[in-house]
Amino acid sequence: MHIILLSGGSGKRLWPLSNDVRSKQFIKLFKDENGKYESMVQRVYRQIHDVNSEMDVTIATSKTQVSAIRNQLGNKVSICLEPCRRDTFPAIALAAAYLKDVQGLHDEDCVAVCPVDPYVDNTYYETVQKLEKIVNEGQSNLVLMGIEPTVPSEKYGYIIPTNKSEISSVSKFTEKPDTETAKKYIEQGALWNAGVFAFKLGYLLNKAHELIDFVDYADLFKKYDTLTKISFDYAVVEKENNIQVLRYAGQWKDVGTWNMMSEVMADKTKGDVILDDTCIDTNVVNELNIPILCMGCEDMVVAASEDGILVSTKERSGYMKPYVEKIDNPSMYAEKSWGTFTVIDNEKNSKTIKIEMKPNTEMSYHSHSVRSEIWNIISGTGKVCINGEYKAVKAGDVIQIPVNTRHSIKAYEKMEIIEIQLGEAIKVDDKSKYTNQ
Repeated sequence: MHIILLSGGSGKRLWPLSNDVRSKQFIKLFKDENGKYESMVQRVYRQIHDVNSEMDVTIATSKTQVSAIRNQLGNKVSICLEPCRRDTFPAIALAAAYLKDVQGLHDEDCVAVCPVDPYVDNTYYETVQKLEKIVNEGQSNLVLMGIEPTVPSEKYGYIIPTNKSEISSVSKFTEKPDTETAKKYIEQGALWNAGVFAFKLGYLLNKAHELIDFVDYADLFKKYDTLTKISFDYAVVEKENNIQVLRYAGQWKDVGTWNMMSEVMADKTKGDVILDDTCIDTNVVNELNIPILCMGCEDMVVAASEDGILVSTKERSGYMKPYVEKIDNPSMYAEKSWGTFTVIDNEKNSKTIKIEMKPNTEMSYHSHSVRSEIWNIISGTGKVCINGEYKAVKAGDVIQIPVNTRHSIKAYEKMEIIEIQLGEAIKVDDKSKYTNQ
């Protein structure tokens, strides 16, 4: 079986740690078995391979997330890149075509689609593996994994099965009901729809060709921006009459708000934080280089990053999205395949950035048409390439990079660099990449 992990999101729900280029799945608030901090995507990827070390995984994601995925999972992870966001059906259709035409899968191969951001234990992925056997038995075209509800929630859609068996046919689907209706659904054995689907690759590709006029992966990729935005539920699931569902009763949490995240994050506090003895049920995450002191706080969450500071009760934190949307500041932190950058000063005609590069990584060879740059090497060793000329660099070196100069840097060990950008129009998209140095 091949798993497609859907990695989307625009970074509003866990602000200020998440932003337009750093969605919630990349925030490191969990810990692995060695006590090392890890993100949601790292945790999920690790859990899948803990259950089955041979499992093939492809991550379907947008261009803005590729660097963070490479940074956290390495360069070998399989990625299907969406040219733009078009909701879950186009994303899954593109990923299916990618598996067929690029990865070489066959129409009879089983594929499971899973979200990248649930908080679960390993039994979740053990259950996902069971979907393959059900799919291969051929009694249905589509097999879902439904979550046993713990409360009559209004936040999720429901799958109504024909009976309460572990595997059953699906009677119908419902949108998010009110609490009283949810109670009635649960009495009928209803399950939360958590967005886990399994099918034979050929089935999904046939559905894709019915709804989209395309030849193959390359053709679909080329016309992707013309596709209608539509969910997989609406395009496929709700129109399919032959569906089975497998029940899952293990751990499952949707950590889409700070209130939910506070229940599962590894530590009550992270960063330079002091809580006095009167604080009750309070979580603080501090990514700034200044301390946060909390006194008398009860049932609160405090989160601070270069993008901003949140101070909220846990209950109200779930309602912050419309307020965050009013904040129009550029993202001040991002992960790249080679490391991270943090904006430490942003003026009209200059920007100062702290760059941290991982050992044995290299920036792309590129140039800027409207800005110059100065690299101040703070620590580490490496080499720079300026217009095809190589030069070794170490702590204390200063590299001048005029406008339209092709440049790159490779780190031999962990490197810290202060980059100063100068120009009348400093823009993120002022970048031309080159393949050869």
